[in-house]
Amino acid sequence: MNLRKFFLTVGFSGLSPVAPGTVGSFISLLLVLPLIQYVHVSTIFLLSLLISVIAVKQINIYEEEVGQHDGKEIVIDELAGMWIAISICGITQENMIIMAPLAFIYFRIFDIWKPSVIGRIDRDVKGGWGVMGDDIVAGIAAGVATSGTYQLLTMYVL
Repeated sequence: MNLRKFFLTVGFSGLSPVAPGTVGSFISLLLVLPLIQYVHVSTIFLLSLLISVIAVKQINIYEEEVGQHDGKEIVIDELAGMWIAISICGITQENMIIMAPLAFIYFRIFDIWKPSVIGRIDRDVKGGWGVMGDDIVAGIAAGVATSGTYQLLTMYVL
């Protein structure tokens, strides 16, 4: 169970007593930024999907062990969502200083606010897919919002 907990809590960052989802998202961002230097963002997208599939199974096992759905300590869903947002927003070495904080902020907004489909997934889907699904969709929304915001910034500000 310790390795499972390490994975699901993203290196135990989800055990933070304050804002574990935000802490997990920030740690996930810090983990992905160096990867961008070595692998293409499409690889990060595929890694996030692979991690999501593995996480669904591990979450199902963990939830059965602890008897609780979507415990606040589980933040692997934040990692998947953050990595999806980063992989689809168009981040590069040159724009990382603006794109990374934007992606983080938008992801946290969509993950906390849970508008539309994101909220329905969170409410209605059970098990591992329920835990992962809302953050995957929040990551997609955050990636699109980040890209759009960056485009507006480059047109009118930068």
